[in-house]
Amino acid sequence: MATVTVKDFRNDVRPNWCPGCGDFSVQASIQRALASLGKQPHEVAVISGIGCSGRISGYINAYGFHGVHGRALPVAQGLKLANRDLTVIAAGGDGDGFAIGLNHFMHSVRRNMDVTYIVMDNHIYGLTKGQHSPTSAHGFTAKTTPTGNIENAVVPAQLALGAGIDFLAQGFSSDVNQLVSLIEQAIQHKGFSLVNVFSPCVTYNKVNTYDFFRENIVNLDNLDGYDSTSRVEAMKTVIETEGLCTGLIYRNDNRQDFEDQIPGYLTTPIAQQNLQLSPEIFAENLKEFA
Repeated sequence: MATVTVKDFRNDVRPNWCPGCGDFSVQASIQRALASLGKQPHEVAVISGIGCSGRISGYINAYGFHGVHGRALPVAQGLKLANRDLTVIAAGGDGDGFAIGLNHFMHSVRRNMDVTYIVMDNHIYGLTKGQHSPTSAHGFTAKTTPTGNIENAVVPAQLALGAGIDFLAQGFSSDVNQLVSLIEQAIQHKGFSLVNVFSPCVTYNKVNTYDFFRENIVNLDNLDGYDSTSRVEAMKTVIETEGLCTGLIYRNDNRQDFEDQIPGYLTTPIAQQNLQLSPEIFAENLKEFA
């Protein structure tokens, strides 16, 4: 099989994100990670939701599905069940994942299916032109909060740890090398993984800018002795940094993924199995409804 390069995951669709959008780096990081892991385009599926970030499934040369708002994760999990040989990546924004899709996120964590979830967190709704999002800070001013947001922000890392996630990382779209490494590790992890990426919106969010993140992010790679295998230390660090930390926050490889716990679930993907019923079995099954 030919050596895979980043070019193999590029297509002729030109992204229409605003110049400077952090999502460009997220797309490039996904492509670099897949190539580095030696994945072939036909071995990968990218499932996305709605929003600026939702367009990403059309910009990567792999199987893709652009779903509806907040529903990327159930589609991704259904696909993984049908073809467990696929590397399945779900992608979306903070609104898609932590507002209308929050229930799916929580159940995905506890279900622990082998899917990698990459969230492009810009702390605002960009596609609908600048409303506050679940991760917008208290006091944040936007079109929907002209006198300041009166809700507390969702802290994705804290939420994920509290739900029992076994792989949690956060990246910054300006630090591509770290982000590529985190995505590689997330894909290699057997079970549900979250990579939350601080991906600034340069058009509508003038608060959470590249400079804001550079000044406030704590890079865990620079902390001597940080133990990413300790859920307690991970939660303590997330709270102390108010969620503004990057790197591998927590990893536990000792839990079975969902697929391996299903009784009778074959190693051969459902997509490759012969599911045609013989006339005899079909007739036998019909007797139950007689």
